[in-house]
Amino acid sequence: LSKLICGFETPDAGAIFLMHSKETQAASGTPFATHGRLSVSGTKLVDAGGQVYQLRGVSTFNLAWYPQYYTKASFQSLRDDWGANVVRIVMYPHEYNGYCTVSESQQASYRASLLQAIKDAYDLGMYAIIDWHILSDGNPNKNKSQAKKFFTTMAKKYKNNKNVIYEICNEPNGCSWKEIKSYATDIIKTIRKYDKKA
Repeated sequence: LSKLICGFETPDAGAIFLMHSKETQAASGTPFATHGRLSVSGTKLVDAGGQVYQLRGVSTFNLAWYPQYYTKASFQSLRDDWGANVVRIVMYPHEYNGYCTVSESQQASYRASLLQAIKDAYDLGMYAIIDWHILSDGNPNKNKSQAKKFFTTMAKKYKNNKNVIYEICNEPNGCSWKEIKSYATDIIKTIRKYDKKA
């Protein structure tokens, strides 16, 4: 799914988000209200009616670095002015002040920001991708226990939210496919223990 997302990874691009403000569209006309829960059919992403559907939107930058761009107004501008139907909410586990490198209280603060961003996307009728953004940590198994704990929390919270999509490992590198597959198998099981249709 991440390859369908157009990402902006500079604060200048983020500032553009706040240029316009429009009233929220009626719930019946929003992307999620129109298309419902997405699923995979063969090699296609399809909506609740079985029609092929494409996610269009942006990736936020690290939640820990630019929280000022995680606002309902910015998401609404993406939806209304840019035609976005999804926002990808990025949580780095390892990069500077990453989720797995900070205190429990700071993790709780990151989670609170993430939950608010997902609520804002939901209120606007958009899809939300929770992105566990592996990068300099390379091998996703490095923080696998933290990932399992994180995704357990997310899956319990969003098991009934049909607009939430999980991106369990953004770009692993420097490790084997066997290691990546082992991580993915365990994390998918962790999520589906609570959110069976994720």
